Amino acid sequence: MPDSKSIAGAMRAMAGKAMDLHGSMLIVLLLIASIGFAMLYSAASGDFAKLAGRQMGVFAIGFTCMLVMALVHIKWWWRLAYPIYSVGLLMLLAVEIIGDIGGGAQRWLDLGIIRLQPSEIMKIGLVMALARYYHGLTLDEVKNLKSLIKPALLIGMPAVLVLRQPDLGTMVLIAAGGVTILFVAGVPRKVFLVGAVLAVVGAVGGFYQLHEYQRNRVFTFLDPDSDPLGTGYHIQQSKIALGSGGVSGKGFMQGTQSHLNFLPEKHTDFVFTTLAEEFGFIGGVTLLILYTVLIGYGFLIALSARNHFARLMAIGVTTTFFLYVFINIAMVMGLVPVVGVPLPLVSYGGSAMMTLLVGMGLLMNVYVHRNTVLSRQGMVRSG
Repeated sequence: MPDSKSIAGAMRAMAGKAMDLHGSMLIVLLLIASIGFAMLYSAASGDFAKLAGRQMGVFAIGFTCMLVMALVHIKWWWRLAYPIYSVGLLMLLAVEIIGDIGGGAQRWLDLGIIRLQPSEIMKIGLVMALARYYHGLTLDEVKNLKSLIKPALLIGMPAVLVLRQPDLGTMVLIAAGGVTILFVAGVPRKVFLVGAVLAVVGAVGGFYQLHEYQRNRVFTFLDPDSDPLGTGYHIQQSKIALGSGGVSGKGFMQGTQSHLNFLPEKHTDFVFTTLAEEFGFIGGVTLLILYTVLIGYGFLIALSARNHFARLMAIGVTTTFFLYVFINIAMVMGLVPVVGVPLPLVSYGGSAMMTLLVGMGLLMNVYVHRNTVLSRQGMVRSG
C-alpha cells in the first residue's frame, strides 16, 4: 500500500509533466468539440440544455479524465492493459445475460447512476491488451504462427459478443483496430491474405444470419432508390441535405432538411449532414481538415515513441479514431451501409464521447512519455 509520501511524490511528478502536454493537439480537439456543441445547439432549435449543455457536461468530465490519463506514468497503463481488457470482456458477457434492451438491441448495462455500453470500453481495452502482448515478443516470435492464437482470441471473443447484441458498426471498429495492430506488429503478410479470403467467405455465408434490418441496410446501400420512403428514406434525406448546403451553406440554424425534421438522427449519426447543410462545402471541409490534423498528430506521436507498447497503442487509438471518422462520413454519403457509427467528438452521446477522450488521453500519454524505454517485462529502463 503506497504511503502518503509516495502518493504526494507521484502527484508532484504528474504536475511536472503538465508542461509536456501536446498543446496544438489540445487546441484542435477543443475546436472539433466546439463545432459539435454548436451543431447540437442548432439541432435542438436553440435549446441549449436539451443537447449541447448535456454534451458539454460529459465533455468536461471526459476532458479531465483525459488530462489525468496523459500524466500517469505509462508503465501503469502497461500493467493495467490486461485487467482493463478483462473487465471489458466480463461486462460484455454481463450484457449478454442481463443487459438493457433498447431499439431492438441489447447493448447496455444499467449501473444505477449511469447506463454504460461496455463495447466502448472494449475498443480501448483491446488496443491496450494487443499492444502489451506484442511488446513482450521478439520479431521471430511475432512471425511464429503459434503466437497468433492469443491475439485471435483477444479480438474474436469481444467481436462475437458485440455482433450478438447486435452492433455491426462497433464490431467492425473492434476487429479493424485489432487487425491494424497485428499488421504494424509485424505479423506475416500471408496471414492477412488468408484472413481476407476467410472474411469474405464468412461475410457471404453469414449475410443471411444477420437481422432483417441489417440486411435491408445492405440492400439499400446497393440500390438506394429501391424504397425511398421506407428503408432508403434516411440515406435519401441525408444526400438531399448534403447537396442543398452548396458551397457556403444555408446559415447557422437555417437548415430546412434538419429543422423541418426530414433529416433523421440529425444530432447523432447524421450530424455531419446537419453541418454540411448549414455551412456547406466549406464547413464540411473545415471539419475534415481538423480531423486530418488530429489523426496526423496521432501517427507522428506513434513514430516518436521509443518503446513498442507505446507505439502500438498510439497507432491503435489513432486508427480507431480514423475509422470512426471514415465510416460515419462515408455512411451519411451513401458510400457504405448505415451501421450506426457516431462522428467523433461531434455526435451526441456520452459513451462514445468518453471512449474517444480516454483514447486521446492514452495518445497524449504516449507523447508525454515518448522518451521512456520499457523492457519486455514492463520495467522502466534508462534511455
